[in-house]
Amino acid sequence: MTLTNRQKKYKILFSGGGTGGSVAPLLAIFEELKNDPSFEFVWIGTKDGLEKEMIGNKNIKYYAICAGKLRRYWSYQNVIDIFNIFLAFWQSLFIILKENSCIIISAGSFVSVPLAWAGWFCRIPILIHQQDVLPGLANKLMALIAKKITTTFEKSLHDYGKKAEWIGNPIRRELIENKVGKAEAYQKLGLKSDWPTLLVLGGGTGAMAINKLIENNLKELLKFCQIIHITGKGKLIINTDNSNYHSFEFLDTFGLIKVFAAADIVISRCGMNVLTELSYLGKPTILIPIPNSHQEANAKIFADNNAAIVLDQNKLSDRYLVDNVKELINNKRKQTELGDNIQKVIKKEANQELVKIVKEILQEVKIFSNQI
Repeated sequence: MTLTNRQKKYKILFSGGGTGGSVAPLLAIFEELKNDPSFEFVWIGTKDGLEKEMIGNKNIKYYAICAGKLRRYWSYQNVIDIFNIFLAFWQSLFIILKENSCIIISAGSFVSVPLAWAGWFCRIPILIHQQDVLPGLANKLMALIAKKITTTFEKSLHDYGKKAEWIGNPIRRELIENKVGKAEAYQKLGLKSDWPTLLVLGGGTGAMAINKLIENNLKELLKFCQIIHITGKGKLIINTDNSNYHSFEFLDTFGLIKVFAAADIVISRCGMNVLTELSYLGKPTILIPIPNSHQEANAKIFADNNAAIVLDQNKLSDRYLVDNVKELINNKRKQTELGDNIQKVIKKEANQELVKIVKEILQEVKIFSNQI
């Protein structure tokens, strides 16, 4: 699509937030489109979520709206959030009309639901991306009115019918293009070049259970590896003067590029953002999904394909964790096997496929002119 002097720009509304999981695939789309002068971008998110910080100094106008959540259990907060949802609908309606919006794109999160329904009311096409194996309630509510639903896994097509298309999961171009060698990463992070490295991730907001496991077993783990630990903002910080332990509350994309390059093996939660990155990079991984959550279904896909070691948090003793890490650190053949297999789990080229779908939707609805 090219822009002529007489054409207006396509105004794309991204929506997602609260945690980083729904933000990363949208940023991947943004990175693919940002250099095309045909497009302008608006982000609808929460007031206190990670998304505002994650979009940083990118050329994206940001609006914060109320974020109500419909819990599947009784809570007095449900009553309050009904009012928040109605308020968010009217806030969304105002933004859509003010920004002369062309398309709404979301990868989940409850902040997107009132926006999607306001968009439907205004006849704005809605594109939903389903990252996890199992559909969340927010995506189910938006799928009813979506023009198109894209999925990370083929299995998810059964949840959405004819509107769904299997494409894989977008990954930020910065992670694809900005390669850092292992030696360079070791040097920049102050790591020992002759010592294996364990990277510990808890997702965008960290994981207290994993943090505690590392704290409880730090002395034993540091006997055979050095550790890079991303704890999450405001989460547990382990006090130690051991130079083989390096902790960060949060890392931006370029920080993640370095720690991924340095890592020999990874311990991680099972959000689809980090799983996609680990799949793309081919990292041997130990997965610890959040118990009784959608992450268990994500982890099962990787376990069934011999693409990761999956540990049950509810049955995970300190000794069992240390033994699994030590065994994988010392087993180069197993590392190679897991690294090869994890690259095959998630379909590649999702960035290009999703951008193609966005442009097809804009063409089909003929928002601007016959020159689209």
